[in-house]
Amino acid sequence: MKLPELRGILQYVTRFRDKIFVIAIDGQILGSENFANILLDIAVLRSLNIKVVLVHGAGMQIEQAAFEQGIKVSNIDGTGVVDEKTLQLSINVAIRLTNEIMEGLTQVDLRAAYANCVIAHPVGILHGVDYQYSGKIERVDTKILELFLNQEIVPVIPPLGFDGEGRTFRVNSDLVAMEIAEALHAAKIIFLSPYEGLVLDGQRIGHLVAPELAELLKKQKPNLPRGLYSKLEHAAQACLYGVPRVHLLNGNINEALLAEIFSNGGVGTMVYSNEYEQIRRLYKKDIRAVMSLIQQSVRSEELVRRTRAEIAADIDDYWVLEIDRHIAGCVAMHPYPEQKMAELGCLYVSRSNENQGLGRKMMSFIENLARQRGYSKLIALSTQAFVYLQQKGGFTETGPEILPPARRAKYESSGRNSRILIKNLAPTPIAAVAH
Repeated sequence: MKLPELRGILQYVTRFRDKIFVIAIDGQILGSENFANILLDIAVLRSLNIKVVLVHGAGMQIEQAAFEQGIKVSNIDGTGVVDEKTLQLSINVAIRLTNEIMEGLTQVDLRAAYANCVIAHPVGILHGVDYQYSGKIERVDTKILELFLNQEIVPVIPPLGFDGEGRTFRVNSDLVAMEIAEALHAAKIIFLSPYEGLVLDGQRIGHLVAPELAELLKKQKPNLPRGLYSKLEHAAQACLYGVPRVHLLNGNINEALLAEIFSNGGVGTMVYSNEYEQIRRLYKKDIRAVMSLIQQSVRSEELVRRTRAEIAADIDDYWVLEIDRHIAGCVAMHPYPEQKMAELGCLYVSRSNENQGLGRKMMSFIENLARQRGYSKLIALSTQAFVYLQQKGGFTETGPEILPPARRAKYESSGRNSRILIKNLAPTPIAAVAH
């Protein structure tokens, strides 16, 4: 591991110390070859003083057991009608899985305990249908969970709930994870399932804000697998209820859990409830980080070389895109007030954050900023990214005569032979840019 990577990890270690993570493991992942590695990753989290609550599903195992025993079940995920036979099978399977998880945690030197903490009551009758033993969570007994966590014990929670009369109900594990995270004021929910996260048009969505996800789900519900939709729906709800971050990861990928938690790019989809991503002004303390960020592109001549002194002299022209307090991109807008023109420059997104639409977001930011300041044209000079600027930014190629005199002299003396691009900015009023 490189020293900069280690330093990057350390910033998260201090931030997450003594925080609570609710890890929800899908039944399919419990039966995967990677489950043993997940237990090792949980041991790593515990060694860093991160408190962990484990919630597990059982749908796949219930379906398997029903097939083997010749039982016709009424529902496997706890969201539909649960008859008596289905309930009894669900109890048997869930308790067996809980025991297996605790055995696995013991093998990685962690103490674990079954937590009977979900207080539930019947879903009742919906649209004239009696849901029988399907449960709705009334509350979570946080005292028992806090007792375990304070004693460095990992609580393991099956998808079952109990009422005051001793009756058992089948509940959905995604719902259990959400309710427990809200009750414990957890810092994160992490869903480990067979899904990569939210993938649209073949591209994984790295992160998005909860209200945006809620709107997207209204349109995408028919196109998403039922299990993935459930996790995304509960992720959006959890954030609206006060859980800061919810992550959806492919539990079949080794070290996905650690890679998601201890990197700003991540490997799944993260849903967040507060300002996780922002574009802000460059500060003097950021110059070193920006120079380190763009150095590879400078070497490959994608970006023009800039010295620290040059950036400091024009610091008001520069902006950075910050993700979870980590600089992940930069961009500049150099003004030419006499020509009512501005130049888009130094546009760069870190490799770990590529293919998430961040470059377009920064271009849009600079466009809005230029309009706000009364400029009618935006220019850009590029040796290698001109196709991207044309396809994603709407720029068109032009000649050097469009450049302001000082900029043209600099262009001609550089020897870079950059393509010159221009975009006319519509004069329609644009909402103010939030600084």
